[in-house]
Amino acid sequence: MQTLTFNTTTKQVQLLDGPRGSSLTLETFDNVSTVKVNVAHYEIMQKTNDDTNSAIPVMRVPISNTNMIIIK
Repeated sequence: MQTLTFNTTTKQVQLLDGPRGSSLTLETFDNVSTVKVNVAHYEIMQKTNDDTNSAIPVMRVPISNTNMIIIK
C-alpha cells in the first residue's frame, strides 16, 4: 500500500511506499495545483511556469493500492 499526501497550503505532494511516519519517499512534487480523482487513479496536476496559469499531469497512481491524505 502506498500513501499520497497532498498539502494544500504548501502545494506539495509526497508519495510514500507505505504508511506515514515509517516509509521512504518515492516521489515529491512542488507547485501542485490539485490532485484529480479519476475512475482508477489519482492524477497529480502541477502548475506550469508560463503565464497561462495552466497545469499539466506529472504522475498518476492507482487508487486500488494508494491512500490519499489531504493536509491543510
